Amino acid sequence: MTQKKALIVWGGWEGHTPEQSAEVMKETLESNGFEVTLEASTKAFADPDLGRFDLIMPVITMSTIEKEELENLIKAVRAGSGLAGFHGTMCDSFRNEPDYQFMTGGQWVAHPGDIIDYSIQISPTGDPITEGLSDFDYHSEQYYMHVDPSIEVLATTTFDGSRFEEIDGVVMPVVWKRKFGKGRVFYSALGHIADEFKVPEMKTMMERGALWAAR
Repeated sequence: MTQKKALIVWGGWEGHTPEQSAEVMKETLESNGFEVTLEASTKAFADPDLGRFDLIMPVITMSTIEKEELENLIKAVRAGSGLAGFHGTMCDSFRNEPDYQFMTGGQWVAHPGDIIDYSIQISPTGDPITEGLSDFDYHSEQYYMHVDPSIEVLATTTFDGSRFEEIDGVVMPVVWKRKFGKGRVFYSALGHIADEFKVPEMKTMMERGALWAAR
């Protein structure tokens, strides 16, 4: 059996501990038999043989990407490479790139109250990514996002309106998956810093989701 290959590219805002979080995912994938390449520049996305990777993980926040790099990344995922990521390191990577956001299925726009206590509700889909998991409490940024209605939602959170009354009762997707061409895309809004991988439910969904996305 051929060993699967993954590319993790980290960078951008240091507040999201990109290097440390990338290392956590590197170890997670290696424990599942992947050969992992770790890079610290979006130049890695320009690799003409990018499609050799079964899984691509951006761990990049509030950064920029060259047109050729983005086009090559989108081409690779459409052709069958998987894409997986978390929090702002995937859905706030390149704010000026709607083509990238179209691929990921969502874009961060706010986290009212910053670091707060809130809860995660597991959607009753029976999906293997959330199998055996129950609703759980979480302490982090509660992401408010603009999302693609074509995503398959696996977990949600509900806003209480204590900070903005107009969003009281809004049910927001937190974890989702989708198809993009021949590729599979997985996203979790959880994971503000590397320490959040210590939360069992968060880590389990991220690990299972990355494995699902991989070709």
